[in-house]
Amino acid sequence: MNHTDYDVIIIGSGAGGLAAAVPLAQAGQRVLVCEQHEVPGGWTHSFTLQGYRFSPGVHYIGEVQPGGSLRWVYEGLGVSQDLEFCELNPDGYDHIFIGQERFDFPKGKENLAIRLKDRFPKEASGIDGYLNTAIELMKGASLLGQDNRLDQIASAISHAGSLLRWFTRTGQELIDHYISDPVLKGVLAGQSGDHGLPPSQVSAFFQAGITQHYLNGGYYPRGGGFAIPRAFVRALKRAGGEIRLNTLVDRILIENGKASGVRLADGTEFRSRYVISNADPEVTFGQLIGREHLSNRLRRKLDGVKYSGSALSLFFAVDMDLRAAGLDSGNNWFYDRADVDGVYQLGLTDYALTAATPPGMFLTVTTLKDPSKMHHGHHTCEAFVFVGYEPFQKWAQERSGEHAADYAALKEDLAWRLFQALDQRVPGLSQHVVFWSLATPLTNEHYINATRGNLYGIEKSRKQVGPWAFPVQSEIEGLLMCGSSTESHGVAGVTGSGLTAARTILKCHTSELLTQHGPELRIYPSEDITRWPLELQERIARGEEITKTP
Repeated sequence: MNHTDYDVIIIGSGAGGLAAAVPLAQAGQRVLVCEQHEVPGGWTHSFTLQGYRFSPGVHYIGEVQPGGSLRWVYEGLGVSQDLEFCELNPDGYDHIFIGQERFDFPKGKENLAIRLKDRFPKEASGIDGYLNTAIELMKGASLLGQDNRLDQIASAISHAGSLLRWFTRTGQELIDHYISDPVLKGVLAGQSGDHGLPPSQVSAFFQAGITQHYLNGGYYPRGGGFAIPRAFVRALKRAGGEIRLNTLVDRILIENGKASGVRLADGTEFRSRYVISNADPEVTFGQLIGREHLSNRLRRKLDGVKYSGSALSLFFAVDMDLRAAGLDSGNNWFYDRADVDGVYQLGLTDYALTAATPPGMFLTVTTLKDPSKMHHGHHTCEAFVFVGYEPFQKWAQERSGEHAADYAALKEDLAWRLFQALDQRVPGLSQHVVFWSLATPLTNEHYINATRGNLYGIEKSRKQVGPWAFPVQSEIEGLLMCGSSTESHGVAGVTGSGLTAARTILKCHTSELLTQHGPELRIYPSEDITRWPLELQERIARGEEITKTP
């Protein structure tokens, strides 16, 4: 037997790291998860300020409906016993505003097609073509990822037939191929914040993937984003696995060209047969291993990689009846023009720091998604505007919480401007704010350990996805990766990458990881509180914030 402390050590407790940890522990592996933060979850964590809970990285998830791929995972891992969801408005889980016009995305492909055709009758055939192609592209992409082997590409492309051409095309080209109306182009590009790139730069597969992922509706974890890592950590502990919080990994140990464990910031070393990094490539290879230990090819790739953009994140609470103001559980994507691509081009720069009001903005009311989150009868809201990292770089070396006065002044000014922009969409909103806090790319860098404050790992441009992304099995024996810089991003994407890492170690198929037969995932309708269990209704009516499943 090897003289090791663990079979597998996982760096980071994001959705990818935990999705690897749980099935490995359930298979009898000795698993340790090391998390630098005081709470688990990475981008799925939640935080509480003055009693208000916010979830910076989870706003909605697809594929948890009956028969959905993510539901299959949650029930198969047994985490469904500690996890519940609220379904966003099925008549409009996403509201796309182009100027003053509003377009609601309803649940169901046919419902969406009908609604788009009603508004754009001349584009009927193009709408069908776009939606059908999005679905077919994802079928082909799923074949590529089945065994995470690049030699599967040929057979997958053969299966996809004429879809080969989309491998090197952009999301904008995909839209333009089927659609001519500029407003409809803006509507179909309206969910671009889910990958963060201008449609003219994103891979066509990721544009299609966002569209397809939510065709069966949008869902929000009851209690907030942290409900996901909480359920996974409980499953991990039931299986005998271990997680250590406030545990910063300082180095991945390499011996004879093989990963052999980790060294913590306090000097403690743990040995293992495998290491899985849920950190991004710069942190994994640049900081924890060091460029001097990499092949020339990987070093060049690491030096040339581009990361996804970042954002200003405004977390706030209001004593206002937001449902009476016209809001609901659906997400609101505000664009002041049909040129959504141009809006996201500006989102890669410092434009948000100089514009009177941003040309694009995302707003969600988490207490309309999940009424059990109400605190003092106030609604909690989260708003986001894309922004580049460079304007904040001069403060990057300052300790978090000890930034210079000009940084605090900038945040005050930015928050004021964002509230002014929100007032244009929800009149009087800023007059009802009872709490607010603004996060910048530096906040993401500090709490998530995200290089340049990135939201989605490496950017999902044509040259950085599929075989050009970072493989789950790295060039270093015993070192694997998961997370948003590998197979895909978002909760579903990184969860899939974690399962890939687990099945690579166990040398099995995904279905062999999902054998726990957890209870059927429970889903509550956000818009109809009368269909929630009576106990929950009563507690919500009393204004209680409900943090535990009854």
